[in-house]
Amino acid sequence: MHLTAERLDRIQPSLTIAIATKARHMIAEGKNVISLSQGEPDFETPRNIKDAAIRAIEEGQTKYTDVAGTPELRKAAAQKFKRDSGIDYKPEEIIISTGGKQVIFNAMLATLDKDDEVVIPSPCWVSYPDIVSLADGKPVLVPCEQNHGFKLRAEALEQAITPRTKWFMLNNPCNPTGAAYSAEELRPICDVLLRHPNVWIFTDDIYEKLAYDGFKPATIVQVEPKLRERTLTMNGCSKAYAMTGWRIGFAGAPAALIKAMDKLQSQSTSNTNSIAQAAAVEALTGPQESIEAMRKVFEERRNLVVDMLNKAPGIHCHKPEGAFYVYPSIHGCIGKTSRGGKKISDDENFVLALLEETGVAAVHGAAFCYPGHFRIAYANATEELRDACARIQQFCEGLH
Repeated sequence: MHLTAERLDRIQPSLTIAIATKARHMIAEGKNVISLSQGEPDFETPRNIKDAAIRAIEEGQTKYTDVAGTPELRKAAAQKFKRDSGIDYKPEEIIISTGGKQVIFNAMLATLDKDDEVVIPSPCWVSYPDIVSLADGKPVLVPCEQNHGFKLRAEALEQAITPRTKWFMLNNPCNPTGAAYSAEELRPICDVLLRHPNVWIFTDDIYEKLAYDGFKPATIVQVEPKLRERTLTMNGCSKAYAMTGWRIGFAGAPAALIKAMDKLQSQSTSNTNSIAQAAAVEALTGPQESIEAMRKVFEERRNLVVDMLNKAPGIHCHKPEGAFYVYPSIHGCIGKTSRGGKKISDDENFVLALLEETGVAAVHGAAFCYPGHFRIAYANATEELRDACARIQQFCEGLH
């Protein structure tokens, strides 16, 4: 008897989590491992946010809330969209979910019918295509080359749209490449979308606060307000406020879509954790200085990592505008053999040999639907990153 449903065969476990788990096992065995595989800031959640959570517990805010979030948090999220992007959402056009992943899950499951297509620029975050597949949709991947800064070109989007296209998904800044789009770069993409009135837009802006060299990522509705009626703008507290474990994602969208997502959420998790919601109100409305302090450190780390990786033979590392990832090409390493005798036939063999022989855990590019590369998260302590990059240099020097 077959236990699991057919839909489970369409997806695979998250490969970023799989690599992180392998690294944790090696650490438990006493091996010296530096894990650069998970996108999690190494900073503590700011004190004022922790204090707000403790107050919420003391004040008894430990009951169920509205499924779509407390009125205070929906209002705070609406204010955040207005303050940072100039987008007006009413609180009833906001939903609070258990992390950004649930926002995506709700949106896709609530709207996709069998074989509806979702256009996703690749390299892309590992979960996008799988969530689409799980919702009976069909991911349509549009490759974005390194020589275009891993950014989608308007003509490539135009070619990918068909009568079956239901959604276009954009992650800005992007995980895994760190590529970010300015208002000028989004303009031609918005022009394509204006020509296709049946296509909905999902923009994942979770890394928007982490951009470097004065770069300002823009968001779709900010650039083209006419697209507001078919755009879902997603954000969350995980990255900018170092709140990954609190699990707070939120989105602004037309009320009819929010209502559909609310209906679905009412039959899955119901409301997001009440204490985490109280903490998120403080994160969005309280002092914001911690973001800038964290952003500066990430900028220094990005510069260090890009510089050191570009000195490793066979690796070419593009300098990204945002997030906390780099996505180096390993084309110069493929076909070689490691010191430990491992044949580097593709990016998966590269990261496995790297982990086994040097103790550095990274994620292979195929996980992000774009092979020939690997992803490093530079969200670790600076000295640890320096050590990891030195090990990668030695590994690449040993390839023959």
